[in-house]
Amino acid sequence: MNFSKIVKKVTMLAALVVSTVLLSACSVSLDANKYEQMDPKFDIENFFDGKVKAWGIVQDRDGDIVQRFIVNIDGYKKDGNLILDERFEYGFGDGPKTRVWTITKNADGSYTGNAGDIAGEAKGTPHGNAFNFAYEMDLAVGDSTYRVNFDDWFFAFDDKTMMNRSYIKKFGIVMAEVTIFMQKQ
Repeated sequence: MNFSKIVKKVTMLAALVVSTVLLSACSVSLDANKYEQMDPKFDIENFFDGKVKAWGIVQDRDGDIVQRFIVNIDGYKKDGNLILDERFEYGFGDGPKTRVWTITKNADGSYTGNAGDIAGEAKGTPHGNAFNFAYEMDLAVGDSTYRVNFDDWFFAFDDKTMMNRSYIKKFGIVMAEVTIFMQKQ
């Protein structure tokens, strides 16, 4: 093998390593086990039973705020399910005006959720102080719609206050992040 072929292979290998590192830097993966023993425990059914007010922002990949919103949530039990009736008001940007979630607790303690703009079922798992919801959504951006993955994390502060952090991903790469603070009314 001549020297130029060796240099070419080393260059290709270096480019592959750099690409892999850069792509992994664009993804987020939380270790749910870290939250199992943390207090206070987050109970999604109790937290959303009643009225909840939320304030949030959406940031693009560059960290620029593309939406600022308030959500008024009316949560209640119906036929063994938790219903979340969400009403959005936008201070900046635009998005859905309403969303109604139907959330069901499964025998194993996990949850499934459905809403009109969610593709398939959302899968929810409690982790002590945290709760993770994972789902796909057809997200409208301008004149286009993109199928994206949401990695949605809820963290309890106390029995009346919670923070939600969502990572919107396409091809495993975080394209936008959502930060929401919620308070029981």
